[in-house]
Amino acid sequence: MSKNNIKKVSEEDLKVLKVIVQEGKATIGTEDVLKKIKAGELAKIFLANNCPQKVKSDLEYYTQLRSIPIFLLEMNNEELGVFCKKNYFISVLGTA
Repeated sequence: MSKNNIKKVSEEDLKVLKVIVQEGKATIGTEDVLKKIKAGELAKIFLANNCPQKVKSDLEYYTQLRSIPIFLLEMNNEELGVFCKKNYFISVLGTA
């Protein structure tokens, strides 16, 4: 995955992301995120640090077409699931 499309998440970004997730405005899951990227409905993509390579590749391709930044989180998919208060692992998250 090329580094030009991937950014690190700042503390401020993380605080904003937490509010978006708590308000239920985040898109969770690879399939839903890909659908919304293709429809032009997302502005940012967040990946767990252990997101599968195939998923990363697919997301990078579609986000480059739409000029959507990808942010790499310092948490794994289990921690991201807890962060989102879900009882399952989450690798991909999108916000409008």
